Amino acid sequence: LYGECTGRIQRVHEKLTEEEGIHIGYSTLSRIMRELGLSESKKERCCHVPDEPGAEMQHDTTVYTIRLGTKRLRVVASLLYFRYSKMRYLKFYRSFNRFKMKCFFHEALSYFGYSAPVCVIDNTNLARLRGTGKNAIIVPEMEEFARQYGFEFVCHEKGHANRKAGNERSFYTVETNFFPGRSFESLEDLNTQAYKWTTLRMANRPVSKTKLIPASAFEHEKFYLVKLPPYVSPPYLVFDRDVDQYGYISFDGNFYWVPGTSRAEVLVLRYSSYIRIYRSRKKLVEYPLPAYGVKNQIFSPPGMLKPRCKPNNRKYPTAQEEKRLRSLDGEVDAYLDFALTHKGKEKHRFIRQMFGLYQKLTPDLFIKTIKRALKYRVMDMKTIERVAILQITDGDIEIPQVEIDEQFCKRQAYLEGRLSDDVDLSIYEKMLEDTDE
Repeated sequence: LYGECTGRIQRVHEKLTEEEGIHIGYSTLSRIMRELGLSESKKERCCHVPDEPGAEMQHDTTVYTIRLGTKRLRVVASLLYFRYSKMRYLKFYRSFNRFKMKCFFHEALSYFGYSAPVCVIDNTNLARLRGTGKNAIIVPEMEEFARQYGFEFVCHEKGHANRKAGNERSFYTVETNFFPGRSFESLEDLNTQAYKWTTLRMANRPVSKTKLIPASAFEHEKFYLVKLPPYVSPPYLVFDRDVDQYGYISFDGNFYWVPGTSRAEVLVLRYSSYIRIYRSRKKLVEYPLPAYGVKNQIFSPPGMLKPRCKPNNRKYPTAQEEKRLRSLDGEVDAYLDFALTHKGKEKHRFIRQMFGLYQKLTPDLFIKTIKRALKYRVMDMKTIERVAILQITDGDIEIPQVEIDEQFCKRQAYLEGRLSDDVDLSIYEKMLEDTDE
């Protein structure tokens, strides 16, 4: 009956009840089948692979949520592990794709100077196109990339996660030895500490059971590894960019100035930590990429005067203006909470108008004006300005007198300007004569 129902326990239960008249609980039936070994596939043990120098390395990623500065952010940890010597290379990313995977391997293998002929990965790795285990097909792009460094990607069999237990153990060590007791100000700070932790501390700390020191074992393993070529071109992405009338291109939320007077299209090569700008196969300039989270900034080559003009499509955020307004008084903070929920895309324009009004008025007058606007739910800026005028005309507000320094005639600037030529005002006299006529 089990074979007739192709192993579907629910269907077996229905046939027993309806056709055979045998009343048995579903949970009892499933337990009996488990005891008979019918409802569970036999699990094959993972093969045992001895630790041989230069045999393989392992790569895997995992996700953590950690505090960077004042915020808790999601980061992806990428770790490369040499099975024999237990050497590791760890780096964190905000997101992870094939390009960043290439950059990670280039950085890690360039640091070691060697690679193992095989890199064991799991069946969810970005290098895998389809299939599992020995039937897995590697993405041609990643296969060609690995060939440059003298290794190939190999997926372990499905359900055999312990095949790369060294990598899994390394992540456990990250959670129990790297994160505790450390604070990180930024993603760059996190990666700086991770680099020192893996290449200095962990590389020279004896392994608990065998007392093997990874750095010493790696020196022995080098003779069995594949030595990298003298130069391997780092991975990069290619982007087309138009140059605006002020000489800027936009890239990844920032603006970069292009030297020269030509405004022809340029090619941007994006590397791991910098970009290069080319036109007609000629390199124009190279810029380091800014820290994570830096947006809407302008960059120009070091050692030269900053261009006078700003990029054509640069955004002008109002976060600083809003922060200053909210810090004035609780009434202003409450009014902004009320007004900004109704502004949508006009939010920035409204804040700039509010900040401009604040600069024209005294703090007391501005706060009283906004308090009245909040009371009557006024959102039109011209109406708010009339409220401010009304506050002045009522006489409640004293207009501050401008203080004039009586000794201004003795200032150096005044004495120097005293000897200059008089201003020619004849053009205004002519305008007055024309008006009289």
